Amino acid sequence: MGLLDMFTQEIAMDLGTANTLIIHNNKIVIDQPSIVAMDRTTGKPIAVGEQAKLMQGKTHENIKTVRPLKDGVIADFHASEHMIKEFIKQIPGIRGRFIQPALRIVICIPSGITEVEKRAVKDSALKVNAKEVKLIYEPMAAAIGAGIDVQNPEGNMIIDIGGGTTEIAVIALGGIVVDKSLKIAGDVFTNDIAYFLRSYYNLYVGERTAERIKIEIGSALEELDYPLEDIPVQGRDMITGKPKEIMVNYKEVFKALDKSIMRIEDAVMETLSMTPPELAADIYKTGIYLAGGGALLNGLADRIHRKTGLPVCVAEDPLRAVVRGTGIALKNINKFRFLMNS
Repeated sequence: MGLLDMFTQEIAMDLGTANTLIIHNNKIVIDQPSIVAMDRTTGKPIAVGEQAKLMQGKTHENIKTVRPLKDGVIADFHASEHMIKEFIKQIPGIRGRFIQPALRIVICIPSGITEVEKRAVKDSALKVNAKEVKLIYEPMAAAIGAGIDVQNPEGNMIIDIGGGTTEIAVIALGGIVVDKSLKIAGDVFTNDIAYFLRSYYNLYVGERTAERIKIEIGSALEELDYPLEDIPVQGRDMITGKPKEIMVNYKEVFKALDKSIMRIEDAVMETLSMTPPELAADIYKTGIYLAGGGALLNGLADRIHRKTGLPVCVAEDPLRAVVRGTGIALKNINKFRFLMNS
């Protein structure tokens, strides 16, 4: 071990559209929304993460809230750089140090990312004192995090439904054989719900309210085996302009989400149709693994099972499966180095 290595800290990062998670010393130390609040006049950031989310939809003209990532890739370079810097500063093992340590970072990225988008992710990380940045594809990280032995000569299918993208991949022998990256995921589900409430109830709700509905009573099936209670939703009446409250049930949320889920189903079927027959035979036995926040949608695993006829298993703690896999890849960097992009 060189002298420089003694002052190097290793971190694994899931830089997500909705949430950013960081692992340091085998522990998840950051799990916060990917949001930055900016001062419009100076252009300087005011808050990041949870603090910035509390401001979302409630700002005055001098403050704007920005989500630096869109569809899984960096859309606002300045905001993303500041967000990464602030989150790294909050890591307990790094916070308060007089000399900032050099960093070795592994970041997961969508499989459909372009070279330019890859460069934007790397550049953001290099500006926070990173001496080495490695990139790992999200479906591969999700598969490792779900407990799949990705180096086995056996086919496994993983569906990772995040905030900005849905990643569908067939993995074997430490590589992605077939993959599809779809820009339909959690953010689209949230927008679908907001649009439904505007169309059917003339009720205008903010992004945070639509997201709460999705989390509490979001459903991929019209009839669930377990009943979900109706929830009250407050917003602005688009006709009178007055604040209004309505009760929303899960069957209505199903109607709002149905078309987007159908597109994910179609992408899954398309991926299966492109899978080599030997791997298809493996997947018939191993089934499909679901990861990402979207995997928590009520009835989704059952719906994909009905569509494909294959067993569907939701990864343990699906929200953190990707960052867990990225952390495992970092810890065993020599074993998994061939999976990473420099």
